[in-house]
Amino acid sequence: MPQDQLYHIIAFLLSNTVVLWSTPVVKTVGLKSGYVDLPNERKMHQRPMVRVGGISIFIGTLFALLTVWWLGGFAGLTPEREWEIWGVTLGGFAFFLIGLADDLYNLSPFSRLLMQIIVSTIAWGVGVRIDFLSIPFHGLVNIDWLSLPITVIWLVGITNAINWIDGLDGLAAGVCGISAVVMLMVTLVMHQPAAALIAAALAGGALGFLRYNFNPAQIFMGDGGAYFMGFTLAGVAVIGLVKITAVTTMAVSTVVAVILPYLILAVPILDMSTVIISRISQGRSPFKADKRHLHHRLLKAGISHRLTVLFIYALTLWVGSLALGFSNVPSGWGFAIAATLLLIYVGWQVWRNSRQVNNQ
Repeated sequence: MPQDQLYHIIAFLLSNTVVLWSTPVVKTVGLKSGYVDLPNERKMHQRPMVRVGGISIFIGTLFALLTVWWLGGFAGLTPEREWEIWGVTLGGFAFFLIGLADDLYNLSPFSRLLMQIIVSTIAWGVGVRIDFLSIPFHGLVNIDWLSLPITVIWLVGITNAINWIDGLDGLAAGVCGISAVVMLMVTLVMHQPAAALIAAALAGGALGFLRYNFNPAQIFMGDGGAYFMGFTLAGVAVIGLVKITAVTTMAVSTVVAVILPYLILAVPILDMSTVIISRISQGRSPFKADKRHLHHRLLKAGISHRLTVLFIYALTLWVGSLALGFSNVPSGWGFAIAATLLLIYVGWQVWRNSRQVNNQ
């Protein structure tokens, strides 16, 4: 096994282990401090739940990255690449603090959005930026001055898309864990080991948190966890996939490289887009919370909590497997075929359950 890939395994396992160990501690402190999410008409849970579990995900991911850095896993980076890594890491830290502040003090939507825009702008300034877009039938286009607004929209949009799907036990953690694993594999194939290290640490943290967050959940990640994972995924997508279009790559065409992040994160992107369009079409604020998300619609159709989450997992895995195929990951299309069969099976279970409920 190449030594650089060993660093990725270390990052995953360290993050996973720290999260598994620290989450019960965070839960205990949260209960004693009263930082709980109370049930209401829009919530799915029936009892108060600690809402600051994102602390353990952040600690686990950061500890893993610092350890790998100390071991030399980030050695050999150019100054430009170092700034990009710092931009994603410190940007994730800032987004975590914004979300944690909201968990603790209930910040206004405007103040959260303003702080997210400021942090994303700083991240763009240090190199976390989208410089190209893929235009149908036209190929890649250098977007020049549009780089800043498009990058900010991407970073802020993905962050909030992840936060918006965090409506069922284990949903956001599982979707982020699957997406991070796919990004890990794709960025390795794209010869972007530094970005892959961040993806590995995030994947370990997100999947470790599922031990306590899957239905029935013992703790919630809160906005702190969702913001941290959302920004980190969005940032890794930029520095590990989109930015490689600026150089020649033998792994995959540059047009495909630009499209990959949208494919990997298609489920939260489409869910957010559909909800926003639905709200606007009915004359409502696109930011006013309701029950229009995919998981809400599945529950309304009579699908169980667990099956709803598993179906969205299968969807996420399926689009991720397509990304593996398009990026020429070894056996990528084999993964895609297996994921397609899994999605068909889980989709059939969803259809059968909804029919049973409707026929009662």
